[in-house]
Amino acid sequence: VRMEAIGTGVTKPQRAHLAPATPFESLVWKPLAPGMRGGYQESYKSEIAAYELDKLLALNMVPPAVERRINGDAGAAIMWLEGTKSVKETGGKVPTGPQFGRPLRVMQMFDNLIGNADRNAGNILIDGANNVILIDHSRAFIAGDRLPWKFERVDGELWAKFKALTIQQLKTTLGQWIDDEAIRGMIDR
Repeated sequence: VRMEAIGTGVTKPQRAHLAPATPFESLVWKPLAPGMRGGYQESYKSEIAAYELDKLLALNMVPPAVERRINGDAGAAIMWLEGTKSVKETGGKVPTGPQFGRPLRVMQMFDNLIGNADRNAGNILIDGANNVILIDHSRAFIAGDRLPWKFERVDGELWAKFKALTIQQLKTTLGQWIDDEAIRGMIDR
């Protein structure tokens, strides 16, 4: 029923309000056509690929994202999450404590897998139950083997899932959203 600028982010996402407001009241709208911008490969399709990979790995850290058309533009419609604050909004320091050790390690491993060098305090959300939620993946799924995070420790359960991934499995799950070069980059990383 209406769109408004979110006021943050270089890709200028908007918040789209829905009527009726079920199953949720609003979503993030990113009609970011695939291409190079400011030295980065960006695409709304990477948002959807991140959600699909999150489901495949059973992480439950990336909000639902689907492809939609609004006013003739294709883009990612991403569930708006109420009751969250970005790490930036809480002072910019990554949370510490035992409840954040594993989620932050999983975040780093996920970003390494998808080649997401754009993780920052504005796109790590924390909800009221201290769950870590990852948003803004439009610059992810790049080719190459460069890791955005230095490995210090890994989560064994997630590492086993990574090692079990195959090119065919990734093509089946993500091939609609990212190209073969990006999939090969995931395997290389």
